[in-house]
Amino acid sequence: MIKALIFDFDGLILDTETPDYDAWQEIYAGHGAQLPIELWGQLIGGSGASDFDAAIHLEKLLGQPLDRAALNARWRARSDELIACQPALPGVKDYLDDARRLGLRLAIASSSPHKWVDTYLADLGLLDYFEIIICADDVRRVKPDPGLFLAALSALHLRAEEVIVFEDSPNGVKAAKSVGIFTVAVPIALTRQLGVDGADIVLPSLASLRLEELLSNHLPHK
Repeated sequence: MIKALIFDFDGLILDTETPDYDAWQEIYAGHGAQLPIELWGQLIGGSGASDFDAAIHLEKLLGQPLDRAALNARWRARSDELIACQPALPGVKDYLDDARRLGLRLAIASSSPHKWVDTYLADLGLLDYFEIIICADDVRRVKPDPGLFLAALSALHLRAEEVIVFEDSPNGVKAAKSVGIFTVAVPIALTRQLGVDGADIVLPSLASLRLEELLSNHLPHK
């Protein structure tokens, strides 16, 4: 029996990932360069398997030193500006309301820090839905390492087969599946380019399948 839902945050509840990438693309374009999605994609959903640094990569492309601190500050400011325009992704609020109505517990497992996740959840009016919020601050390694999901299961006092994970990125799917959790991938346009191989179900958005239908018709025991 499913007792809880564990949600990723970035790209699943709020699309912070497209603004992050677009902001770097603007900076690269200003230098006559491009940032390949395959490189940036190593960091999407979790940086536990990569040390890619966009500012260093741009330096290498140009063959000259740059003010990395200034580049990163410019990127963060522009990305924050773009994120501020984003609403919660389609279907998120319906899933949370339906989960609450059905008596399912709710948790977050995010590779971002608490300050980031908690602040945006509060801004969206969604913070109080979640009983457990596990973030990068709480584990030694982030996705694709399974530590975030193991910590969430421990905090919920549940087994892997008692939860469903909702993810948007390859790193997140890999982390959840490595623990044996049933995983629903809901990629945004950006992460769709990277693929979400290994997910049990792939949805175009949470609005495309009601939670009750997922529970009734799409789980292994059915």
